[in-house]
Amino acid sequence: MTQQTADERPGIAAAIIVHEGRVLMVRRRVSEGKLSWQFPAGEVEPGETREEAAVRETKEETGLNVSAVKLLGERVHPATGRLMSYTACEVVSGTAHVADTEELAELAWVAHGQIPDYVPYGLFGPVQEYLDAALAS
Repeated sequence: MTQQTADERPGIAAAIIVHEGRVLMVRRRVSEGKLSWQFPAGEVEPGETREEAAVRETKEETGLNVSAVKLLGERVHPATGRLMSYTACEVVSGTAHVADTEELAELAWVAHGQIPDYVPYGLFGPVQEYLDAALAS
């Protein structure tokens, strides 16, 4: 069963990647409203799980090889109306860089205390809880 929104657009899978005490965030070339900085993410393709989409999108956008650890949750995004899933991922290999220059302007490894500077409107509860625990050290 594929994850679809009411308007039949594919769901969006986001990767929450914590590495060396920071979380990976990307800035899109074209902002979605006030959504400038966000997590690597993209549409779930037919036959793909949400976790597989998060791993694939991370590779396409940042060149980083990651593996899915666990699905943190999903919701209809309040700003975009798209079905969003959030998957915790860990780095397997590679160095993050802007691999998709048409889609991304830049990326950053963000410390826990800096997250509100990048995402002033707050994060989805389960994602914030995961990052609070993962970045607490």
